[in-house]
Amino acid sequence: MTLDETAKVDTADAASSGRMTPREVVQALSGLMLGMFVSILASTIVSNALPRIIADLNGSQSVYTWIVTTELLAMTATVPLWGKMADLYSKKLLIQLSLGLFVGGSLIAGFAPNVELLIVSRILQGVGAGGMTALATIVMAAMIPPREMGRYSGIFGAVFGVATIAGPLIGGVIVDTSWLGWRWCFFIGVPFSLAAILLLQRTLHLPSVRKEVSIDWLGAFLITAGVSDLLIWSTLAGNHFDWASWETAAFVAGGIVLLALAVLVESKAKEPIIPLGIFRNRTVTLTIVASALVGVAMFGGTVFLSQYFQIALGKSPTVAGLMSLPMIFGLLVSSTVAGALITKTGRWKIYLVAGAIVMTAGMLLLSTIGAGTSVLMLSIWMLILGAGVGMLMQNLVLAAQNDVPAAELGAATSTITFFRSMGGTIGVSALGAVLAGKVSSLFAEKFPQAATTGGTQEVPDVSALPEPVRAIVADIYAQATSELFLIGAPIAALAVIAVLFIKEKPLHTLSGEERRAREAAAPMH
Repeated sequence: MTLDETAKVDTADAASSGRMTPREVVQALSGLMLGMFVSILASTIVSNALPRIIADLNGSQSVYTWIVTTELLAMTATVPLWGKMADLYSKKLLIQLSLGLFVGGSLIAGFAPNVELLIVSRILQGVGAGGMTALATIVMAAMIPPREMGRYSGIFGAVFGVATIAGPLIGGVIVDTSWLGWRWCFFIGVPFSLAAILLLQRTLHLPSVRKEVSIDWLGAFLITAGVSDLLIWSTLAGNHFDWASWETAAFVAGGIVLLALAVLVESKAKEPIIPLGIFRNRTVTLTIVASALVGVAMFGGTVFLSQYFQIALGKSPTVAGLMSLPMIFGLLVSSTVAGALITKTGRWKIYLVAGAIVMTAGMLLLSTIGAGTSVLMLSIWMLILGAGVGMLMQNLVLAAQNDVPAAELGAATSTITFFRSMGGTIGVSALGAVLAGKVSSLFAEKFPQAATTGGTQEVPDVSALPEPVRAIVADIYAQATSELFLIGAPIAALAVIAVLFIKEKPLHTLSGEERRAREAAAPMH
């Protein structure tokens, strides 16, 4: 069926349906975007605050990574469960529940007296954020047809990206404001989350799709346990034990066994958490692969940029945050422009390919950074990276949503979100371990006496160091950070290959709920 024929059939069906009005859609999207913004913000807002947090709570470089990773890990591991529940229960209730969990985690984090409780609170924040990131896109697909989704998903992708990258800026300003302090990095999201809950209560109107079936809790447990096992391994390896060690063998074997059992359970479950059949869809499989690679590139590289700005370039937390603005600008413009053009033309593959290529170029350029790199060059390279991610990230979700039955929208969307988050978590943890290992080895090389006394694990306060030592420390962190992007560039290049093999198909003009009703009335054989 051609694009025009698809549009005519879908438009005829839409005319007799009870689709939400444009005003209702915009109001509901405002609540979704507000909730999405604060949930994603939680992942990165601590980036610029971490040196101060670690100093106050007496943490080390490994703790630096854990405070970021635990939130990402909890978010990643719970996304499939949230997505499956969205196919079975009230999306409105679930999204409000996820925001409530996020509020609870934020309050505990803000009052945390030590690193241990802070890490526990980050897990609770992550569970809530996992629900928000999965459900926001699912709810949007239920309200809006894919043919009209471009403009909205462009804005949504921009919100996601801006929240990811703006976190360090907001965190830096908070840390540098004497009457606030780092604890407000956690408190700041609470009023906005509560406002999002109230706004969604008033504006979000979707038909109930509750089914009298039970959740596959065994499958959910096995998936969560297997993924968590592998993510914890990627965080600890290279720091607490060698990559090639019996601990690595135990973690990897355990994770593989758990995931193999999960596949077995899912293949027999009536309502699997991740329907294995969706992997037979080439578009879904390729978008999942590309999303995971985008997650590695975006999170793995950018999380450690703020540390490079502060330690290698000697910038304050606020200035370090401001230095991320070019990446935000690139992502915001490319995401919204690409989304608008997709809605206008109905063509989307070109933006996936272009985005992947531009993202890879940005990673390669950032792999050349050093302690003496100019702010102008850094800004240009970050702008390029942001533009690539903006064209690619949300449009991968759009491509997959357009190619699955409406009844599987939740599972397909959450699976893509899951793999993107997993890629990000692996990126942060594995590249964090690489960074810590590189920093330690360079410290041992430059400061042999410090190495023999175990003095290379603490994140240094460069402002307290004498100038000759400060210059050496700056060079160490610059070298280590540039290596992360050098590792990330070929990973990003694999995303180019993945999107090239995605087949472009016409975009539907029915919303997810309308497609669900039509498919239920006339099942496809």
